[in-house]
Amino acid sequence: MTTQQAVAARILQLCKQRHLTPNALSNLSAVPQATVKSILNGESKNPGIVTIKKLCDGLEITLNEFFDTPEFARLEQEVR
Repeated sequence: MTTQQAVAARILQLCKQRHLTPNALSNLSAVPQATVKSILNGESKNPGIVTIKKLCDGLEITLNEFFDTPEFARLEQEVR
């Protein structure tokens, strides 16, 4: 799994837990729907920490809570 895939999977997981659609998350977080769609479809190669922070704010979680998952812990280092 790539970092980009892990981010998309985590967003979908959090939306499902909260019974939110990606569009509802977009509205809650003030992140454009096109940006959320781009992240979820793997079109955004690097969504950026500011965007992820806004999504976390919309989900009412911290960045630490977003990234504190086994999937992120298992990611390989991307720069060698």
